[in-house]
Amino acid sequence: MLKLVVIAGMPGAGKSILSDIARRLGLPVYNMGDVVREETLKIFGIITPDTMRETSRIVREKYGKTYVAEKTLERIREEDGVVVIDGVRSLEEINTFKRRGEVVIVAIHASPKTRFRRLLRRKRAGDPNTWEEFVKRDMVELGFGLGNVIALADYMIVNEGTLAEAYVNAERILKSVIRNVKSKVEDSNPSY
Repeated sequence: MLKLVVIAGMPGAGKSILSDIARRLGLPVYNMGDVVREETLKIFGIITPDTMRETSRIVREKYGKTYVAEKTLERIREEDGVVVIDGVRSLEEINTFKRRGEVVIVAIHASPKTRFRRLLRRKRAGDPNTWEEFVKRDMVELGFGLGNVIALADYMIVNEGTLAEAYVNAERILKSVIRNVKSKVEDSNPSY
């Protein structure tokens, strides 16, 4: 059975740190934002905060709230075993993932001011350049139901310190999650 470790957090909270650690540990990582970026290029031909926001709205309105999750699942192979999915936004997406395997939610949190500073430094396509764009993006994310996912997380990381501290905390939590997931697999397959 597929085990899905899903990462939830507001933009700039540090989700990519967990993804980096997962890759270092040899786990496949799937980023739901990649689906939105690809769709944005198809629809608008350019990635900006506005086109990303509009694409998120359009695809969910046109194809349903679970479209991005379904497109992400299409990329996952059963033989992957334990996978990490970065960027879950809603409980509907969580339920979509649960139809494919066991789901463990890891949330990462940072204050709005901290996240805004990080996004300004990161300068990824679609990141906000002003506080107003940042707040607008946060409201869109919360409108999808991201706050509910964070509130129901199995594990929570508060990421307000240094980058080094964030990596140490993320690795500790992710190793714990993997241990727990793997021990459940072993418990469900007793040897006689």
